[in-house]
Amino acid sequence: MTEADFLDRLRALPLHPGARGLLDDTALLATAPIVVTTDTLVEGIHFLATDPAADVAWKLVATNLSDLAAKGATPEGILLNYPLSGTAWDEAFLAGLADVLATYATPLIGGDTVTLPAGVPRILTVTAFGRDAAAPPRSGARAGDALYVTGTIGEAGAGLAIAGGAAGPAPLLAAYRRPTPRLAEGRLLAPLAHAMMDVSDGLLIDAARMADASGVAITIDLAAIPLSAAYEAWSGDRLAAATAGDDYELLLAAAPGLVGPVTRIGSVAPGSGLTLTAGGAPVALPARLGFEHG
Repeated sequence: MTEADFLDRLRALPLHPGARGLLDDTALLATAPIVVTTDTLVEGIHFLATDPAADVAWKLVATNLSDLAAKGATPEGILLNYPLSGTAWDEAFLAGLADVLATYATPLIGGDTVTLPAGVPRILTVTAFGRDAAAPPRSGARAGDALYVTGTIGEAGAGLAIAGGAAGPAPLLAAYRRPTPRLAEGRLLAPLAHAMMDVSDGLLIDAARMADASGVAITIDLAAIPLSAAYEAWSGDRLAAATAGDDYELLLAAAPGLVGPVTRIGSVAPGSGLTLTAGGAPVALPARLGFEHG
């Protein structure tokens, strides 16, 4: 069963109104209001066995905070489910955890620990809570909107290749191992966005998900996707950047002319699906739009 199949089955179950039909990365508990999200990292899938434990801790928390950022939320705290992994790894993980929690003023609420058999891949889960959220859904994009993204795309994909042995500069490796959740940007942009989500699995696949959830057509101009100088020097391949994932930038649909820490990369129109162009000329979509589970 693929991830999409599993989610379709879950949508047939009784859902809390705050689950928003399981079309989003967060649930909205309207009585609080508190935004809730959870993410799991699996060794060998979401991080490498050779990645430093401190960086794994950072990424585990940052991926959850990125979901809060996409709702314009301020972190309230996290729950941690952790498999004890041996003293050296555990101590390094705790150092990285302390670093990321202090950096983003995010307290630990609680959680659970387990012990796994030797040799079993580590599975780590954080549940994050956020407050004061404008909470734009990913399903709110409207025909006539422009499509925007914060920051630059593709650095983490390059960093993954470097972590796997390719030559490349330290900033790209850091983009993969220690992503930056765009919390300040999210708080600024959320009240202006009709739809917003973070870019976790790849710009193209996440834009396609926004189009599907919103019932609209989205067109992205490949030439407009922002790249960093470090990535351009390393590769500059825009299509690879747009499908690599792990960027944790914010993707949003809002009225044209939005002023802020964003780059306009496309448009929203009536219809369905994702279309790719380059300077006005059509570009065939790649067979793989990004990372998919299952």
